[in-house]
Amino acid sequence: MTLAPFVLPGESVRVEILRQQPGLLRARLLEVVSPSPARVSPACPHFTRCGGCHYQHASPEFQLEHKLAVLGEVLRRLGKIEPPESVAVLSGPPWQYRNRAQFHIQGGRIGYYEADSHRLCPVEQCPISSPRINESLATLRRMMRQPRFPRFLRSLEIFTDETSVQLNVLETAGRRPARSFFDWCATEIQGTVEGPLDYAAAGEVFRVSGRSFFQVNRFLIESLVRKALEDAEGQSALELYSGVGLFALPLARRFHRVTAVEAAASAFSDLEFNVARAQLPIDCLRQKAEAFLEQLQTPPDFLLADPPRTGLGRGVVAQLLRLKPPRLTIISCDPSTLARDLALLLEGGYWLPGLTLVDLFPQTCHIETVARLRLS
Repeated sequence: MTLAPFVLPGESVRVEILRQQPGLLRARLLEVVSPSPARVSPACPHFTRCGGCHYQHASPEFQLEHKLAVLGEVLRRLGKIEPPESVAVLSGPPWQYRNRAQFHIQGGRIGYYEADSHRLCPVEQCPISSPRINESLATLRRMMRQPRFPRFLRSLEIFTDETSVQLNVLETAGRRPARSFFDWCATEIQGTVEGPLDYAAAGEVFRVSGRSFFQVNRFLIESLVRKALEDAEGQSALELYSGVGLFALPLARRFHRVTAVEAAASAFSDLEFNVARAQLPIDCLRQKAEAFLEQLQTPPDFLLADPPRTGLGRGVVAQLLRLKPPRLTIISCDPSTLARDLALLLEGGYWLPGLTLVDLFPQTCHIETVARLRLS
């Protein structure tokens, strides 16, 4: 088998062999001799060098078809699961969708890391990032030419709702920037906020602090929430890995009792603030999901889990099978861990009436999935 990135099925290509292993060759694309009809011109001049995007050479239609095929293959191979006959797809604009981006700084230049390295790929614009991120990036590049820019900065993050801008310093060479640096940024980058940013989405307003997770596709947040909740209703709902409350707040408008569980300190602080500001009857608990479930005796009518890339894990799945909530929705950002978790849940008495691929990360290989389960 030969693995060569940036090659589409059916293409004739010339490659250079980089590494040889038993039964596997890793290669670099040199020339496309006979292109696929799905091949398009990349929108970014840094594509193939920058490590952020993987599919800019493929049409949006092909990307969705390919991701559906990958999702099905992983479920069958790792979980021995046959996906539903029809897997729904949610997609949005394929460019300028990111509301958050992390940039690295080396040698007076700013950009992304090259693929599988810590070598800098300087960028002037990022076509998958939002207009305000690109405007802020251009301003930072201009500021970096001035002597007062702190040379010990190594990486920073830009987060925006297209009105306000939050700058988060992620890494420095030994010391933090002085307050005067942030004051300077506030005068140069319009809309810069000090501290958390209020992000309006899905009919709610969420305080998001610098260390708190929030969905990055600004076009699909509302669609994701709507699909995750869909026809969920009843007396009680439980959300695990609640974050700042993206799903918990809408759940509280459908259910009489809602419990939101989050372990991370920053996200939990934002969650409590957002619940209090919305004046919604949500019980917020700072606890790890498995520890919380171990103490729970009565299952909720509906349970939603939005775990990190590592998935639920055997401990959480075991507690779910003990409690057996009648309706369970999992939002997964990794098909491999989803396949592992689903296999255990299906073996334990659940069935899978609905599966949705949500294309939160166009131009990349990342796959978001909403899996709806019911007790058999």
